Amino acid sequence: MEPQNDKQILELFLLGLSEDPELQPFIFGLFLSMYLVTVLGNLLIILATISDSHLYTSMYFFLSNLSFVDICFTTTTVLKTLVNIQTQSKVITYEVCIIQIYYFTSLVGLDNFLLTLMAYDRFVAICLPCIT
Repeated sequence: MEPQNDKQILELFLLGLSEDPELQPFIFGLFLSMYLVTVLGNLLIILATISDSHLYTSMYFFLSNLSFVDICFTTTTVLKTLVNIQTQSKVITYEVCIIQIYYFTSLVGLDNFLLTLMAYDRFVAICLPCIT
């Protein structure tokens, strides 16, 4: 009989950026400000493309969808980081880690797909201007 490893992983320990408790509020503020700037910038792009009727072309449609995906993309990772910094918790359950990885990779794939569509849209607009 071959030896087997029957140990199940229930929790993962996150190392974090710093162990210094005096540095934690600075790191939290830095992450929170970067997150808010990212969300606000992408929301402004979405609102600008929705509010102006001259921007109802395919490129701006893809740009607003790309901004929405970027909001979801950053929310997937940064919110858990902010919660861990604020609560001083270094534990993430295995299930939550798998769910976060699933959404992260799915949104990266969607982000790449939208960028590919935007590049193809520009290719068609430049090479075949009579179609657009």
